[in-house]
Amino acid sequence: MQTNRHLIALDLDGTLLTDKKEISPKTKQVVLKAMAEGHIVVIATGRPHRASIGYYENLGLTTPMVNFNGALIHHPRDKKWDALHSPMPIRTAHKIIGACYDLNVRNILAEVMDEVYLDQYDQAIIDIFHRTANDPPFTIGSLRNKLTEDPTSILIHPDDEHISTLRQHLDDFHADLIEHRKWGAPWNIIEIVRKGMNKAVGLQKIAHYFHIPQERIIAFGDEDNDLEMIDYAGVGVAMDNAIDELKAVSKYVTDSNEADGIANFLQTYLKLDEIAH
Repeated sequence: MQTNRHLIALDLDGTLLTDKKEISPKTKQVVLKAMAEGHIVVIATGRPHRASIGYYENLGLTTPMVNFNGALIHHPRDKKWDALHSPMPIRTAHKIIGACYDLNVRNILAEVMDEVYLDQYDQAIIDIFHRTANDPPFTIGSLRNKLTEDPTSILIHPDDEHISTLRQHLDDFHADLIEHRKWGAPWNIIEIVRKGMNKAVGLQKIAHYFHIPQERIIAFGDEDNDLEMIDYAGVGVAMDNAIDELKAVSKYVTDSNEADGIANFLQTYLKLDEIAH
């Protein structure tokens, strides 16, 4: 099996995780089975490291991880691994923050690796991003003054009626420096990272490291931040609950995140059930 090993990339929310943000027992069992057969499993997520490491440890992974949609590619267990952190320039960040102030957006959050800066106190946002007791405390206050380093990502929470205006502004004035995505309902948050950063960039680096050819990369996803990764992977798989645009570029569609879609696909595609126990 080692001569035919695959790189399996797992998005977290809406993909590996159920709606309760858990890995189902069946999916965990099948992923562990694939790893035991020599396949390489990696997490590729828009989440920061601190909000992903629990799932990484749950699966017992010893591989690199893609965070912030590719703006951080690192190895949680190997500090000597050639990590790649690609934040956006602070000047660009401050221009975007200024435009947000002009539009009176509800809130802005900036992340420098695992450090979090929040423009205005908002308990609901703190609850979403503050996942574990070990998380560093948020720095709260005007980002114009508090943010002094190149941020890994910026998250903007606009009023619904300002979303299209804000995205148009980002396209008109910053398209050569940043990428922006919209989270799904109910938050409709605009997420911004440096230009050219996406999960496919991370996958390419990791596949090269493990000498896995493109046709043996299996990637699972459900949202627009998975588009490049699913398109790049030789075996791009959209979840049944994925957006239509992702299904359009995927080679396969599997069951939903609530119906063990990852497990069902891997069992069939990698013929895991046919291997003697």
